[in-house]
Amino acid sequence: MSIHSGVPGRARQDVLGAYLDSLALIERLHRLLLDVIKDEFERLGILDINAVQALLLFNVGDNEVTAGELKSRGYYQGSNVSYNLKKLVEIGYMSHERCAIDRRSVRVRLTPRGREVRAVVASLFVRHAQGLEDQNICDLARLDALNHSLKRLERFWTDQIRYIY
Repeated sequence: MSIHSGVPGRARQDVLGAYLDSLALIERLHRLLLDVIKDEFERLGILDINAVQALLLFNVGDNEVTAGELKSRGYYQGSNVSYNLKKLVEIGYMSHERCAIDRRSVRVRLTPRGREVRAVVASLFVRHAQGLEDQNICDLARLDALNHSLKRLERFWTDQIRYIY
């Protein structure tokens, strides 16, 4: 069965084409973001963590979290987050301790080394935001509109998971 079957009219075809373009762009942008982070870390000689792990450190920030909390926030997939958290603890970027209430659960937080990496990523993002504005690529209004559209898409996909089997 073709992806196009059951799609009446030219307008629906146009929306489908634009949607498929958006999906491909979202995938490419995520991979490109990881490449940009990787390049920054290579430039600085930080070679013991990968871009996914650096982004994880950035997203944890000053919080103390469990792997489950990171997954429920939608940042990471199951074993991927557990593996990366374990590696980051092993190499000294995060510390961990068992929860007092639920001994099966482990809470993690950044070590001073982890906070240094987070600061590198944060600095990179500050430079990017400034560059977007300075080069007139994307101003606050456009970013707000983009974020609004992406949040609506996120809500739509979440509803698909929750309500359509």
